[in-house]
Amino acid sequence: MAASKIQALWNHPAGPKTIHFWAPTFKWGISIANVADFSKPPEKISYPQQTAVTFTGLIWSRYSMVITPKNWNLFSVNVAMAGTGLYQLSRKIRHDYYSEVQGVPVKE
Repeated sequence: MAASKIQALWNHPAGPKTIHFWAPTFKWGISIANVADFSKPPEKISYPQQTAVTFTGLIWSRYSMVITPKNWNLFSVNVAMAGTGLYQLSRKIRHDYYSEVQGVPVKE
């Protein structure tokens, strides 16, 4: 049973013999780096970078469900990108617009 599953993955149109497998696999590095940046101070977060990560994730998640064959690796990495980007943007927005120190909003 396991051998047939591996064989099916190997021969899939978006399997390891194609760029359709390897491009999203390496794209996971962006999401992993974004998760590692969760400990970064919010003032170091870049609005343009995180907006690009978020919108890339949203747009390509949709695209990955329209193309044939459906590429679940591409879909999942882009959902992760959108999620981590949204989280980072929310941290930055909370810091820039909603943080208060002794009743005075923080502006840098």
